[in-house]
Amino acid sequence: MGRCSGRCTLIVLCAFQLVTALERQIFDFLGYQWAPILANFIHIVLVILGLFGTVQYRPRYVVTYAVWAAVWVTWNIFIICFYLEVGGLSKDSTLLTFNLSQHRSWWREHGPGCLRKEAVATSLGSPGGQALLLGIGCILEHRYVEALHSGLQALVSLVGFVYACYVVSALTEEEDSFDFIGGFDPFPLYHVNEKPSHLLFKQAYL
Repeated sequence: MGRCSGRCTLIVLCAFQLVTALERQIFDFLGYQWAPILANFIHIVLVILGLFGTVQYRPRYVVTYAVWAAVWVTWNIFIICFYLEVGGLSKDSTLLTFNLSQHRSWWREHGPGCLRKEAVATSLGSPGGQALLLGIGCILEHRYVEALHSGLQALVSLVGFVYACYVVSALTEEEDSFDFIGGFDPFPLYHVNEKPSHLLFKQAYL
C-alpha cells in the first residue's frame, strides 16, 4: 500500500508538472524567452519519461527523472535570482533571449493591472520589427510573477525528487525480492509431490 501510494503521488506530481510546464511554455513563447523555451521543452520530455517509468515500473527512467528534477530546481533558482537581480544578475539583460529580442517577459506588458505603452525606439531598434511595449501601473511587477512561477516549479520538482527516490528504492527492492523467490528453497512453491512410478503401477494393478 505504501509503495502504491508513493507511485500514485509521483504520477500526480508529474501530471501537475506537465500542466504547469505547458502553461509556462506558452507565456515564454509569447515573451520570446528562448532559453526558457528550450529548457521547458527538455523538462516536458523528461517529465513524460519519468511518468512513463513510474507507470510501467521502470526504475531507470525514474532515476533519470530524479536527476533532472535536481537540475530543474537549480535552473529555477537561477531564474529567481535573475529576475530579482541577485548576485549581480540583471533582469534587463538579453541573457534569456539569446540577444535575439528586446522583450524581457510577456508579463512585463500583460501583468495584473498593467497599462501597455509603446517604448521609445532605441538606436538598435527591435529585431524582426517587433514592437516593444512596457507595462505601466502593474499591480504585480513581472519579475515577481516570473519568480513565483519559478518558485512553484522548484518546489514541485523538489517534492518530485524526494518521491522519485522513494519509488526507485521501492521498485529496486521489489525486483530483488523477485530475483530471490525460491532461490534458496530446495522445494519451490510450484513443486508438486509425485508418487514414484512403480507405486502408480501397483495401484493401477490392484
